Order: sequence, then C-alpha cells, then structure tokens
Amino acid sequence: MSMKLFDSELNIMEILWRDGDTTAKRIAEITKEKVGWSKTTTYTIIKRCLDKGAIERQEPNFVCRALVTREQAQEHETTELINKMYNGAPDRLIASLLGQRQLTTEEINRLKQLIESLE
Repeated sequence: MSMKLFDSELNIMEILWRDGDTTAKRIAEITKEKVGWSKTTTYTIIKRCLDKGAIERQEPNFVCRALVTREQAQEHETTELINKMYNGAPDRLIASLLGQRQLTTEEINRLKQLIESLE
C-alpha cells in the first residue's frame, strides 16, 4: 500500500474495519453520532477513499468495502514516520519509544521475543 490516508479517511476506514461491509448511509449515521459530521461531509470523505482505492462501492444500497487492511495502513504510517522523523532508521524510533517510559518485565520479555523472532 502506498497511499496516504488522512485522519478523516481513517475515521471511515475504522468503521469498515470494525463493522465490515457497511452502507454509506450507515457510515453517515455513525460519523454524525461520533464526530458530528453532516451526511454531505461523510459522503465527500467516502468519495476520497473511493478515489484512492482504499474502499470500493457495491450496489445495491451503496455498500462500502475496505480494500486496505488495518495492518497495511499501520505499516504505511509507521514507514512514513520512520522515514520522516528518524531518517529511515527503525532502531531510532524504538530507542525513542523506549526512552519515553519505564517498561514492565512483561513488556521487556515481549520485545525480546519479537527481536529473537526477527533474527
């Protein structure tokens, strides 16, 4: 995946990732309740997602289906962050994260297991 999804588009994607295929009408109801968007705003954001290829529209009833997984979006955002803020060095990101707080023994063990699985 090489597309940038903005926060507004991620709001739409979160609904689809959580609920699966959903009508645009239902997405508009959810975004009105949770974010305060009008139907027009929601449909504009859905159109952007369609144009980017992040979702597809199915008929009848304008059903939206995610074409990008949460994991793909996370990977893209993480890669962008590493490239932009850490000069492409993932170890610098990890060092920054680890320097922010004390880790529990359980968290340290999970990180060790992750690193061992990569070797």
